[in-house]
Amino acid sequence: MITLCLAIAIALAADHFLGEPPLRWHPLVWLGDAAERVEVALRNESDSTTWQLKLGAFAVGAVVLIAMLPFLLLGAVLPEFALTVVALTLAIGRRSLVEHATAIATPLAVGDLERARTALGHIVSRDTDALDEADVSRATVESVLENGADAVFAALFWTVVLGPLGAVLYRTVNTLDAMWGYRNARYTHFGCAAARLDDLLNWVPARLTAATYTALGASGSAWRAWQTHRWYSGNAGAVMASGAGALEIELGGDAHYDGEIKSRPRLGSGRAPEVRDIERACSLVNRGVAVWMMALSCAALGTLL
Repeated sequence: MITLCLAIAIALAADHFLGEPPLRWHPLVWLGDAAERVEVALRNESDSTTWQLKLGAFAVGAVVLIAMLPFLLLGAVLPEFALTVVALTLAIGRRSLVEHATAIATPLAVGDLERARTALGHIVSRDTDALDEADVSRATVESVLENGADAVFAALFWTVVLGPLGAVLYRTVNTLDAMWGYRNARYTHFGCAAARLDDLLNWVPARLTAATYTALGASGSAWRAWQTHRWYSGNAGAVMASGAGALEIELGGDAHYDGEIKSRPRLGSGRAPEVRDIERACSLVNRGVAVWMMALSCAALGTLL
């Protein structure tokens, strides 16, 4: 446990000081390319629903194996400690999350709404052209809170549970869900396995993240928002509702996607989000990471007693 805790600390430090590798060298870009090739080879919209479901599940397994193969080979020559550092450094995205949020908050704070909208469009799929300051702040805070669970806490959780291969498994499935997990004509059936497996892998981490947000913010408000939310995704709903309550703001509500209004439930019951709430959301994630590391350190020390 001491070794695992040290490996996680080094990975977090590497992410903090080094950030993401350049896109052309990023393993997730290579993984995305491999996933696209697997999709081209397997997906056929003329196939029956059952066959698309089966091929989608096979595709997930194939891409997971592709992602794990280098680590399985390296495991023959490198200690698990080194593999854990490398895998978690590549799987976690805390610094990137904060950098993207800051790229939106900085122009928004000086009234450059157009630049803030453009930066927001890099991290969300909703239409951003007509968003006002409160809408941009709301969308950014939602993204920070939700991706705090996906890009940070879930990666930490699966590293603790399954070691370096846990980090690789989680990041691969999460990437495939981002690529294939859509309810549309192209991916409803083929992407079903990726979406369902991502939901499964995120179930516990999402609730641990929600508990973390609840403990570190306005706890009563966070707990009520978490327990009463009616979001269409249980994982994302628990995370964003508890985060909204912790920050005492209101998230959710209608949003535009591909030119159409999507009616979304409200999360929390506070005021409308402001620019300063973007930094507060980032701080909530950062403090959560510190608390998780303290808990892991205490668990590690407990093994010595």
